[in-house]
Amino acid sequence: MNGHSGMPPATASTTLHGVFIEVLDLGVLLEGPAGIGKSALALELIDRGHRLIADDAPEFRCCSPATIVGNCPALLQDFVEVFGLGVLNIPAMFGPDAVKKNSRLRLIISLLESKEFSRDKEQPLKSPWEQRTVLGVVIPALRLPLLPGCNMAVMIESAVRNHKLHLAGYDAAEVFESRQRSSMGLKR
Repeated sequence: MNGHSGMPPATASTTLHGVFIEVLDLGVLLEGPAGIGKSALALELIDRGHRLIADDAPEFRCCSPATIVGNCPALLQDFVEVFGLGVLNIPAMFGPDAVKKNSRLRLIISLLESKEFSRDKEQPLKSPWEQRTVLGVVIPALRLPLLPGCNMAVMIESAVRNHKLHLAGYDAAEVFESRQRSSMGLKR
């Protein structure tokens, strides 16, 4: 018995389509349909001081029953292809600290066209967090609509900050709902 009960072996690996970037020290996979702007968003995040790990085809491997680490295939290392700009060398443009060799996958953000995004009208305060499984490890996930005029880099940073609060045990929606119930004299 290997103790992983249903877990892939520690050497299991997979390639996922998207941009893998470290935002506020958390490995985040930005995924979405081709042409939605993942690489351009990554470029904006890099410009804001975050670090690129891999564009287009990050490779992920299972390092332990609860840890997935992603890195960049050697051929793609340091490069991003941005629609309209072509292939860009990130360390040549932003310096060597703008890239990182690998990071633990901690969050998946799926970018969607706003028309593809639906909100629960019955429970507007319902938590937007979902879960995805990568190589047998559950990873928190979030679907984020691309809204015209919205600064998506700020949205990604805010999602990561909120996720970090979640990891620390704080849930803003829960606190807000509790405050609402209290103001109406209701109990949970």
